[in-house]
Amino acid sequence: MKIGMGIIIVILLLVFANTFYVVKETEQIIITQFGKPVGDPVNTPGLKVKVPFIQTAHRFDRRFLEWDGDPNQLPTKDKRFIWVNTYARWRITDPLLFFQRLRDERGAHSRLDDILDGETRNAIANYEVVEVVRSTNREPERSNLVAEEQVVLDDIRHGREKIRMEILTNAQNRTSDLGIEILDIQFKRINYVDEVQRKVYERMIAERRRIADRFRSEGEGEASRISGEKDRDLLRIQSEAYRTAEEIRGDADATATGIYAAAFNRSAESRNFYEFLKTMESYPATLDENSTLVLSTDGEFYKFLTATDGR
Repeated sequence: MKIGMGIIIVILLLVFANTFYVVKETEQIIITQFGKPVGDPVNTPGLKVKVPFIQTAHRFDRRFLEWDGDPNQLPTKDKRFIWVNTYARWRITDPLLFFQRLRDERGAHSRLDDILDGETRNAIANYEVVEVVRSTNREPERSNLVAEEQVVLDDIRHGREKIRMEILTNAQNRTSDLGIEILDIQFKRINYVDEVQRKVYERMIAERRRIADRFRSEGEGEASRISGEKDRDLLRIQSEAYRTAEEIRGDADATATGIYAAAFNRSAESRNFYEFLKTMESYPATLDENSTLVLSTDGEFYKFLTATDGR
């Protein structure tokens, strides 16, 4: 009896679980019966009812969905090969048609790969590389480079933004019967293939080195000019300093001579002391321990060496 009640309860729970289902705010539901859709899509959130075990609820997201493409190597109109990586946003607008044509999001992504990659390839092949990488005819920034080194950009007629819109429009036309809408597509990255990229980098490096060499040469010339001015100013300052020092020394000697002359003219005693002092100053300047002098009795040196009376 208890086992029978348990079986009945389990059966009731299974029937209840397969009869009621909850629709979330972010979902839209398609009900199928034996694999075929029945009724209209369920878009309103809340608790819903279906036939248990016979009908199945298929859930689809109502939010914006992401498509992230793989980088592709594509040729441009001017026969340049570039890597193009794109991404897009899309949503399910008709869940019934979506279920009938694509079944689920995996099928949608597979179909979007074909459509978006194909339209991107077609668009890139119709334009030159300059149209793909630029959006406007902006003026390049001017620098202090010489005229022949200023960057000159070729004018473009379309630009990357118009190419993007062309891809988006064509892709939307191809997905209109799939129950989905492509909201936006953007270029994630555009780059040269490795061989071209290496040549571009080598050319950029060579140009930068040439500019650096010119700046270095101008710097060395300026350094030489500054060094020459420094040496010239230094010689001028030293010359002026030497002249000023000599003038000061001459003034000092004249003053000293005047003082000596004034002292010499005062009295005989002062004159004798002055003569004695100057003679004593001349001894160490003219004699050393190895000098031999031959003096006459009337010489100035001899006079002060033999004088005993103080005169």
